[in-house]
Order: sequence, then C-alpha cells, then structure tokens
Amino acid sequence: MNLYSSASELARAVRARKIGAQELLDAYLVRVDKLNPELNAIVVRVDDEARKAARDAEKAVASGDALGPFHGVPMTVKESFSLAGTPTTYGLPPFRDNIAGEDALAVRRLKTAGAIVFGKTNVPPALADAQSANPIYGRTNNPWALDRTPGGSSGGSAAALAAGLTALELGSDIASSLRNPAHYCGVYAHKPTYGLCSSEGHWLRRRHALGDISVIGPMARSAEDLETAFAVIADHSQGPSGATIRPHEVSMASLRGLKVAVVTNDDYAPVDRCIENEISKLAAFLCEEGAEVAIDARPDLESQRVHLVYELLMRAAISQEISDEEVAAFEAEKLDDTRPTSQLRSIFLDGVSMSHRAWLRLNEERQAMYHKWHEFFTGYDVLLSPVLATPAFPHDDRIPAWRTLTVNGVETEFGRQLFWAGYTGAFYLPSTAVPIGLSDGGLPIGIQIVGDRLDDLKCLRFARLLEERYRAFQSPPGYPPELATFNREGAKG
Repeated sequence: MNLYSSASELARAVRARKIGAQELLDAYLVRVDKLNPELNAIVVRVDDEARKAARDAEKAVASGDALGPFHGVPMTVKESFSLAGTPTTYGLPPFRDNIAGEDALAVRRLKTAGAIVFGKTNVPPALADAQSANPIYGRTNNPWALDRTPGGSSGGSAAALAAGLTALELGSDIASSLRNPAHYCGVYAHKPTYGLCSSEGHWLRRRHALGDISVIGPMARSAEDLETAFAVIADHSQGPSGATIRPHEVSMASLRGLKVAVVTNDDYAPVDRCIENEISKLAAFLCEEGAEVAIDARPDLESQRVHLVYELLMRAAISQEISDEEVAAFEAEKLDDTRPTSQLRSIFLDGVSMSHRAWLRLNEERQAMYHKWHEFFTGYDVLLSPVLATPAFPHDDRIPAWRTLTVNGVETEFGRQLFWAGYTGAFYLPSTAVPIGLSDGGLPIGIQIVGDRLDDLKCLRFARLLEERYRAFQSPPGYPPELATFNREGAKG
C-alpha cells in the first residue's frame, strides 16, 4: 500500500488501524510540498483544518464510532467548489477575495463520509478551457509531460490524482470538464446523469435554479472510488418539491453477454489514429470476453447537427454568468461584418445572445434527439466512444476560438472536438471516463462509457470490470509508486 492506493483501500487501512489518519495526511502533505511546485495542481491549502480533522478521525476510530466509506482519507476539490474560509474565484481576478462562508453540499457530504479535505485544485478562467491556467494561480502541468495540458476545467484535479498528490477529487462538467482531464491524465471520472448530484455551492453567485447541462461528479484513480463517491454525493432530492430521482439498480458481474456499441471515430469530428486504434483493441478484447460488440452502432443522428445544438445550448447555459455589458459587447461583435471569425466563435456569439424562443426550439430538438438515444439503449447496455480527438496537447496560449489541433497530420479547429463532449452531454446522459492505453508517445488515452439517463451504475460497473479485466490506473513515469510510500515520518517521495 502507498499513496497511489485507492481511497477505498486507504479508508480500509485507517479503519483497521494499519495507518493513522494523521500519518496518512502528513504523507500526502510532504509529497505535495515536494512535487506540487513543478505541477501547480493544488493551489489552495488548508493544512491546519485538515490536521484537526485527521486528529478527530483518529479519535473516532479509537472510540469505535460508526465510520464513513472514506474515513480518514485526504482529498482535494476543484477550486470552483465552496470550501469554507477559502476563495472561490473560478480563476477570475475580480473574484480573488470571494471567500466562501460554508462548504458546498457535495463537499459537506464527502466530509460526512469521512474524507479530509486539505486543499483545492486549479482551473481555467471561468472554467472555460481544456487547459488549467489563470491569472491568479498560474498554469498547471500534466505529470505525464510537463509541457502539455492536464485538461480543463478539472485539470488541477486530474493532475493531482495522477501524480499521487491526493486520494480523491471532486470536479464538474459542462463541456467534458471531468472527462477530458481524466483522458489526458490517465485517471477515472464520472459525469452523472443531469440532476442526480446537487451543484449547491458550485457557483460564483448564489443560485436557486439548476443550470442547463452542467453537472458535478467524482474523479479518482479507481472505478470503485468513483462508484462510492457517486453514492455519497448523489442528492436524490432536488428543490423545495422534494422530487426524488435515483439511479437505476443494476447487476453486472461479467462482461460476457453484455451488448456493447463501440464508436471508434466520426467523419464530422475525426479522432487521431492512436485513439481509434486503442478503442479497436478494447473492442477486440471485449469480443474475447464474450461481450456482444457492435462496431460503429450508434443512434440515427446527424453529427454536425448534434454538435450545433449542443454548442448553442451549452453557450446559452454559461451566459447566466455573463454580465449584461458583456452580452451587449458580444451582440455588437456578432453584427460587425469586419471582424475575424471562426466556427467556434460564431456559435459562441449566437449561443450567449439567443432569444428564449430560440432556446425553446433548440430544447425541443434536443428532446427529440434524446428519444433516439433512449430507443438505442433498448438494444445496448452501454456505448463506448472517444473522449476527445487527441491525447493531451502542448500548452497553447491562444484562446480556444483561434486554437487548432493536429489530428492525423491535419490542422483542425480546436472546437470541433467538442462534438465528443456534447454527443452525450447535451442529452443529460451519464458518462464514465476510464484509461484504456497509451499513445506511441506515451500519453494516456481514455474512453467514455455512456448509458441511458439514470444508468449511472451500469456505466460505473462496466468501468470496474474493465479495471479488473483490461487496464487499471498506471502512474506517470516520473512519479512511480515506489516513491509514493509512507512511514511514521511521512512520505518518502
């Protein structure tokens, strides 16, 4: 056992008194002190509060109290979650002094489950990039290659997990912000069915209404941790009405007999051959395991239209946080025929300034598309698809609207790959991102396991089977497990 052990394993060790909560926390803090400077993944620390919580955790073990599933486990949370006494800035300088008065609901639930929160992890400005760099905290690097992005907006979360700086994480996702960092850093993440996990406390300004598409979810180094953390934060009761929704129960003990659709690529949003090849290898393995695999089976939807509907609805959703003055400026830009443009920028401008009538029509179209997804899942247990077009890309200071990616040797608009975020996200579907291999350059490659609405447990159980039978988390070469051991003096590396 070491600091790369799963949160569940560490909690079992604390409960069995094989290691003390204070000893475990100190080991992580020593490792953070040593390795975080080159990564800049953890940007806020609350060591004193965490040490008090660790002392209390040890007292609870000694007293024989009832203990939660993460009792004594050190963890961090994405900077965008409220953590009492710390700034919640979204990486935006005007919010530098926005100090939280209380914890976000999901943070409170994880603490009640025994987790010890000792810090917060980095994000891009306004949570709006597949990189995690901002004017307040600076840039986060990918532990697999320091010159590359760890993803965003939960990039600090994924980097901290991959480097063994924390045992568990809490992130959020509206445009693959859980899934792309997991893919880039070789860790696990679950984007829940929309509405299952409360976003209370994950905002800059207090809200009473749910934002469209956006969800919160766990990140971890094991599928078991994802499932346990999901159970902890799933709200089951939304709003004053007390309406209750729960994920569907599922029994899934083997890959044999499962009906699996596998999407390896898409003509509208091509992925790099290294990703397509790893997905094809996984499909072949699933066949060997006795699964019924259908290559390129997918709902009857036109990809370009799916992407456009998603992008417009997603941009409309984020406009809730944009000031009236900013919207007016965007509307003026939209009318300026002399301005340079890109597909991503044009869609952004249309989305943030659309009328409510236009939104209603798009929402109706979305629901019609979802019915095709629902019909599709009557014949398949899960669908596997790419997370993004490429492995982690080099740091790029161009804004996303003008950024490009090289896919199979061809320069493509960066925004085109957001198709894979909206392919499932626009329709409120659960998606579990898991590592499945490495590129020729040694960078992680992941997939997303997609299910119908409320089939979260089906996605998570499938992830556990892949973890057991195909591939589990592997640490980056520069951060090997043997340097993540601990003893009574703390971490050795």
